Amino acid sequence: MKLALALLLGLAIAGSAAQAAEIDLGAALPNVQSVDQNGKPVDLVAEGGKGLTLVYFYPKADTPGCTKQACSIRDGWTKLKAKGIRVFGVSGDQVVDQKAFEEKYHLPFPLLADPQNKVMDAFGVPHKGQYAQREAFLFKDGKLVWRDTHAATEKQADDVLKAVESLSK
Repeated sequence: MKLALALLLGLAIAGSAAQAAEIDLGAALPNVQSVDQNGKPVDLVAEGGKGLTLVYFYPKADTPGCTKQACSIRDGWTKLKAKGIRVFGVSGDQVVDQKAFEEKYHLPFPLLADPQNKVMDAFGVPHKGQYAQREAFLFKDGKLVWRDTHAATEKQADDVLKAVESLSK
Protein backbone atom coordinates (compact mmCIF):
# COMPACT_ATOMS: atom_id res chain seq x y z
CA MET A 1 0.00 0.00 0.00
CA LYS A 2 2.81 2.43 0.89
CA LEU A 3 4.61 1.62 -2.35
CA ALA A 4 1.46 2.35 -4.35
CA LEU A 5 1.01 5.63 -2.47
CA ALA A 6 4.63 6.57 -3.13
CA LEU A 7 4.25 5.85 -6.85
CA LEU A 8 1.09 7.92 -7.05
CA LEU A 9 2.78 10.77 -5.19
CA GLY A 10 5.71 10.65 -7.59
CA LEU A 11 3.43 10.76 -10.61
CA ALA A 12 1.36 13.56 -9.13
CA ILE A 13 4.45 15.64 -8.44
CA ALA A 14 6.01 14.96 -11.83
CA GLY A 15 2.90 16.10 -13.68
CA SER A 16 1.58 19.65 -13.43
CA ALA A 17 3.52 20.62 -10.33
CA ALA A 18 3.16 24.18 -9.07
CA GLN A 19 6.34 26.12 -9.73
CA ALA A 20 7.53 29.11 -7.78
CA ALA A 21 10.62 31.05 -8.85
CA GLU A 22 13.76 28.97 -8.34
CA ILE A 23 16.51 30.38 -6.18
CA ASP A 24 19.97 30.56 -7.73
CA LEU A 25 23.41 29.83 -6.38
CA GLY A 26 24.54 32.76 -4.27
CA ALA A 27 20.97 33.65 -3.27
CA ALA A 28 20.20 34.38 0.35
CA LEU A 29 18.48 31.83 2.56
CA PRO A 30 14.79 32.63 2.06
CA ASN A 31 13.21 34.67 4.83
CA VAL A 32 10.43 32.26 5.76
CA GLN A 33 9.03 30.92 9.00
CA SER A 34 7.39 27.60 9.80
CA VAL A 35 6.85 25.28 12.74
CA ASP A 36 8.72 22.10 13.53
CA GLN A 37 7.44 18.67 14.53
CA ASN A 38 6.96 19.94 18.09
CA GLY A 39 4.93 22.98 17.04
CA LYS A 40 7.91 25.26 17.81
CA PRO A 41 8.25 28.29 15.50
CA VAL A 42 11.33 28.17 13.27
CA ASP A 43 12.76 31.21 11.50
CA LEU A 44 15.11 29.75 8.89
CA VAL A 45 17.22 32.90 8.52
CA ALA A 46 17.75 33.14 12.28
CA GLU A 47 18.37 29.41 12.67
CA GLY A 48 20.44 28.77 9.55
CA GLY A 49 22.05 32.07 8.62
CA LYS A 50 25.49 31.14 10.00
CA GLY A 51 27.65 28.18 9.09
CA LEU A 52 26.34 25.33 6.93
CA THR A 53 22.61 24.66 6.68
CA LEU A 54 20.89 21.93 4.70
CA VAL A 55 17.21 22.37 3.88
CA TYR A 56 15.78 19.36 2.11
CA PHE A 57 12.28 18.77 0.79
CA TYR A 58 10.36 15.52 0.52
CA PRO A 59 6.83 14.71 -0.69
CA LYS A 60 5.25 12.90 2.28
CA ALA A 61 6.40 11.72 5.69
CA ASP A 62 6.65 7.98 6.26
CA THR A 63 6.50 6.93 2.61
CA PRO A 64 9.24 4.68 1.18
CA GLY A 65 11.44 7.21 -0.64
CA CYS A 66 11.00 9.92 1.97
CA THR A 67 11.87 7.49 4.73
CA LYS A 68 15.04 6.40 2.90
CA GLN A 69 16.03 10.03 2.42
CA ALA A 70 15.45 10.95 6.10
CA CYS A 71 17.18 7.79 7.33
CA SER A 72 20.18 8.52 5.09
CA ILE A 73 20.58 11.84 6.88
CA ARG A 74 19.96 10.19 10.25
CA ASP A 75 22.56 7.50 9.52
CA GLY A 76 25.06 10.14 8.37
CA TRP A 77 24.24 12.43 11.29
CA THR A 78 27.61 12.05 13.05
CA LYS A 79 29.53 13.06 9.91
CA LEU A 80 27.10 15.89 9.10
CA LYS A 81 27.37 17.29 12.63
CA ALA A 82 31.16 16.99 12.54
CA LYS A 83 31.08 19.33 9.51
CA GLY A 84 28.83 21.71 11.44
CA ILE A 85 25.81 21.16 9.17
CA ARG A 86 22.39 22.08 10.54
CA VAL A 87 19.56 20.15 8.90
CA PHE A 88 15.89 20.96 8.31
CA GLY A 89 13.54 18.56 6.53
CA VAL A 90 10.42 20.08 4.96
CA SER A 91 7.19 18.60 3.65
CA GLY A 92 3.56 19.63 3.33
CA ASP A 93 2.63 17.36 6.22
CA GLN A 94 0.93 18.57 9.38
CA VAL A 95 2.87 18.93 12.66
CA VAL A 96 1.39 15.69 14.04
CA ASP A 97 2.55 13.74 10.96
CA GLN A 98 6.06 15.20 11.19
CA LYS A 99 6.19 14.28 14.90
CA ALA A 100 5.15 10.69 14.20
CA PHE A 101 7.78 10.47 11.42
CA GLU A 102 10.49 11.81 13.74
CA GLU A 103 9.59 9.40 16.53
CA LYS A 104 9.17 6.32 14.35
CA TYR A 105 12.58 6.70 12.70
CA HIS A 106 14.44 8.51 15.54
CA LEU A 107 15.28 11.50 13.37
CA PRO A 108 17.71 13.87 15.15
CA PHE A 109 16.88 17.03 13.18
CA PRO A 110 13.87 19.37 12.85
CA LEU A 111 11.10 18.54 10.41
CA LEU A 112 9.15 21.58 9.26
CA ALA A 113 5.43 21.33 8.63
CA ASP A 114 4.48 23.27 5.49
CA PRO A 115 0.81 22.52 4.69
CA GLN A 116 0.31 25.98 3.15
CA ASN A 117 3.42 25.54 0.94
CA LYS A 118 5.04 28.76 2.21
CA VAL A 119 8.47 27.21 2.60
CA MET A 120 8.21 25.31 -0.71
CA ASP A 121 7.26 28.51 -2.52
CA ALA A 122 10.00 30.56 -0.84
CA PHE A 123 12.60 28.05 -2.08
CA GLY A 124 11.03 27.66 -5.52
CA VAL A 125 10.38 23.96 -4.97
CA PRO A 126 7.82 22.54 -7.42
CA HIS A 127 4.86 20.90 -5.73
CA LYS A 128 1.51 19.37 -6.51
CA GLY A 129 -0.73 20.54 -3.73
CA GLN A 130 1.10 19.70 -0.52
CA TYR A 131 3.48 17.19 -2.13
CA ALA A 132 6.91 18.76 -2.67
CA GLN A 133 9.34 17.61 -5.29
CA ARG A 134 12.39 16.04 -3.65
CA GLU A 135 15.10 18.73 -3.57
CA ALA A 136 17.97 19.76 -1.32
CA PHE A 137 19.66 23.11 -0.68
CA LEU A 138 22.93 23.78 1.12
CA PHE A 139 23.68 27.25 2.45
CA LYS A 140 26.94 28.61 3.80
CA ASP A 141 26.61 31.68 5.99
CA GLY A 142 23.14 32.27 4.57
CA LYS A 143 24.08 32.00 0.87
CA LEU A 144 23.11 29.11 -1.41
CA VAL A 145 26.23 27.14 -2.37
CA TRP A 146 24.73 23.86 -3.64
CA ARG A 147 21.37 22.73 -4.93
CA ASP A 148 20.17 19.27 -5.87
CA THR A 149 16.93 19.47 -7.86
CA HIS A 150 16.53 15.69 -7.90
CA ALA A 151 17.68 14.85 -4.40
CA ALA A 152 18.66 11.28 -3.70
CA THR A 153 16.94 8.98 -1.28
CA GLU A 154 19.44 6.44 0.04
CA LYS A 155 22.50 8.65 -0.47
CA GLN A 156 21.29 12.12 0.52
CA ALA A 157 23.83 12.44 3.36
CA ASP A 158 26.70 11.31 1.10
CA ASP A 159 25.72 13.82 -1.59
CA VAL A 160 25.68 16.64 0.96
CA LEU A 161 29.05 15.62 2.39
CA LYS A 162 30.55 15.54 -1.14
CA ALA A 163 29.15 19.01 -1.78
CA VAL A 164 30.74 20.30 1.43
CA GLU A 165 34.07 18.74 0.48
CA SER A 166 33.96 20.44 -2.92
CA LEU A 167 33.46 23.81 -1.20
CA SER A 168 36.81 23.53 0.53
CA LYS A 169 38.70 22.88 -2.74
